[in-house]
Amino acid sequence: MNTAVDWRRDLHRHPELGFTEFRTASRVAGALADLGWDVVTGPDAMVAGERLGVPLEAELDAAYERARAEGGDPRFLPAMRGGHTAVVAMLRGSGQGRAVGLRADMDALPIVESSGSGHRPTRDGFASRWSGAMHACGHDGHVGMALELAQRLTADPPPGPVSIFFQPAEEGGRGGRAMAPTGLVDGIDLFVAVHLGLSLPTGALAPSIDGLLANSKLRAVFHGRSAHAALAPQDGRNALLGAASATLALQGLTRVAGHQTRVAVGRISGGTSSNIVPDAAEVLLETRADDGDVNADLEARARAMLAGAAQMHGLTVEVELIGSVTTARADPSATEAVTAAGRAVGLRVVEPAADSAVASDDATALMRRVQASGGAATYVGLGADLAGPHHTPSFDFDEAALASGVDLLERLVRG
Repeated sequence: MNTAVDWRRDLHRHPELGFTEFRTASRVAGALADLGWDVVTGPDAMVAGERLGVPLEAELDAAYERARAEGGDPRFLPAMRGGHTAVVAMLRGSGQGRAVGLRADMDALPIVESSGSGHRPTRDGFASRWSGAMHACGHDGHVGMALELAQRLTADPPPGPVSIFFQPAEEGGRGGRAMAPTGLVDGIDLFVAVHLGLSLPTGALAPSIDGLLANSKLRAVFHGRSAHAALAPQDGRNALLGAASATLALQGLTRVAGHQTRVAVGRISGGTSSNIVPDAAEVLLETRADDGDVNADLEARARAMLAGAAQMHGLTVEVELIGSVTTARADPSATEAVTAAGRAVGLRVVEPAADSAVASDDATALMRRVQASGGAATYVGLGADLAGPHHTPSFDFDEAALASGVDLLERLVRG
């Protein structure tokens, strides 16, 4: 039997970005099919038209071929081609118990992992083999826990049905919104999304983390006109200057009193040479807020600033929504169920860390769908001591948390 740690380390060596999780998703599907679970993959597990920020075809094809060469399961890879990397696995229970759904996100981040001797994945030989991508948020651990749980439940079926939603593209807020409309979460009585770390120590459990922020991620592409920067600068229209003006304006976007809000520009790029007026530039940015309407207002004002910067410099700008996350709040019954399960397996129930409720997670789309169909849902923080912060090259977590996480989920499923 592969443990959660075994799975985690294999996936850590092979990190895949959103909608390119071909190796990860196909191996997950294969493992669960071999256990006898009913498996739904490809377009049946997500609504293709609801995906945002899908990589270019060339990038998808390259990732697919890499997965095929590096151990992807050929039984499931073909259905995933083109970025259809969601997997839903279902096990019928032995009786009439409540239906439980669990979310495990699969994607990595575009980060170059630390190669320092003090970084445990490097020291112990399971650091990323694929430069430019890294599991720097714990998603590899989430998948590992879900797969060890599936093995336990196969050997001793629970009283009610269990569904595990292996979600692509959590980073950027893209995968959950594409899985929710399939209706595969409809009819679930209790839905739980677990996240490792979040400033909680190993052995701690936060049964509900409310306050996850709504989030809009935008890509703005400015178009101008190139010219010789010395001989005819007046003939040019500097797209990079427009992008820079927009970036400065966005950082000064007025926040909203009484609400948690965030605005960030994460990347600005453009131009080719110091003596050429750049004719194209790109800005990647996001807005966040603790209320969906407030975030929508921030997004609208950000779009107006982008348009204004373009007009000021004689440019045009195209703005694309590449990620979108809503808010959600836990149901008391779900929180109580997680609390009871956590205490039963020896976890210490705590309040969420102060800084854990200012991020976003598109598990909220699945939570809201479950709640709309009459079920209860919660977002859970599972403590794991961190060697480096989330989303940094030095990120790593205490793998001892994985075993207690599997125990928690098993107890929850068995009621």
